[in-house]
Amino acid sequence: MIIWLASYPKSGNTLLRSILSSYFYSEDGIFNFKNLEKISQFPQTSHLMSIGVDVNNEEEVFKNFINAQNFINQEREKVKFFKTHSSLCKMYDSNFTDLKNTLGSIYIVRDPRNVVTSLAHHYGLSVDQATNVMIDKDRLMDKTVKNCRVFLGSWGFNYNSWKNLQNQKKYLLVKYEDLLKKKKTVLLKIFKYLDSLGLKSSLDMIKLNKAIKTTEFESMKKKEENETFYEAVIDKSTGKRKNFFNLGPQNNWRKLLDKKNVDKIEISFEKEMVELGYL
Repeated sequence: MIIWLASYPKSGNTLLRSILSSYFYSEDGIFNFKNLEKISQFPQTSHLMSIGVDVNNEEEVFKNFINAQNFINQEREKVKFFKTHSSLCKMYDSNFTDLKNTLGSIYIVRDPRNVVTSLAHHYGLSVDQATNVMIDKDRLMDKTVKNCRVFLGSWGFNYNSWKNLQNQKKYLLVKYEDLLKKKKTVLLKIFKYLDSLGLKSSLDMIKLNKAIKTTEFESMKKKEENETFYEAVIDKSTGKRKNFFNLGPQNNWRKLLDKKNVDKIEISFEKEMVELGYL
């Protein structure tokens, strides 16, 4: 069954995936980009093509997300982590997932005022454009060669949609800021949650400490300088990959964001930001 690592883009999903992939898919807990690929994104075009879906037919793609998950989950005893930026909602009268395929979910959330500057850098947008993307309630993520389109929604809609799994005890919220400042505390909370889902294993603290150390931002940034990280997007103006690990913890909206966009974000997401302690 699937444990979703869900988030709005540029919210810390890669950091959590990096730690979990280092812990679960390496012998020594040391991070590498190859192991990160073992927690891939859903839906990829390969997931739909494997069940005979035309990935260029958007309606058919959305209608077959659950069928693709059924195919992935043929080995019911095997637990799989998947990253997704999809909202938990219906498109073409079809759900993104269901309780039969979902063992649990971890939703990573980040202050939207810091998301917007990271989003702008990653996708080559102005901050004004990135703000408009974040407040767009009907936003879909563009299809790529590797990944299918999903319904993204606004930052607030995306966050609220995954809370629907709370009642089934299939939801854990993780704030990116806490993951940075209280990494070990947050990770122990995550491992306790995973244990409650049935991933019962004795926690190897030596291995976890190595995973934490080798996924520190500066370490990851340096690693990207020496190796190719295929999740980094291509800069259309240069034809080269942009640095995926750009500012990280140094991304401070108070220094980088103008008042117009701060106000726009705070007005659009006041309820959610108060709930999360961002306002």
